[in-house]
Amino acid sequence: MDLITELGLAAGLLTTMAYFPQVLKTWRSRSAEGMSWSMLIILCVGITLWLVYGLSVHDTPVILANLFTLLFAAAILAMKISYEVVPQRQARR
Repeated sequence: MDLITELGLAAGLLTTMAYFPQVLKTWRSRSAEGMSWSMLIILCVGITLWLVYGLSVHDTPVILANLFTLLFAAAILAMKISYEVVPQRQARR
């Protein structure tokens, strides 16, 4: 593995792990109230596009970083839906 690939993997690991504390905080507090719907949706779409790009150019650091970042961002989005949308719908019934 060359130095540039290692640099890409290190950068991807650090930027991906930056989402982990938010995932834990959201899960522990059972609230994603401070997270913007539009930010989360735009982020997930953007990360998906980066993942598709990485797959198309066979760039391992881009693929791995965006695959795991998408999992974290999607988890936050899923928790936001679970903690905000589902209870509102149940309260209306």
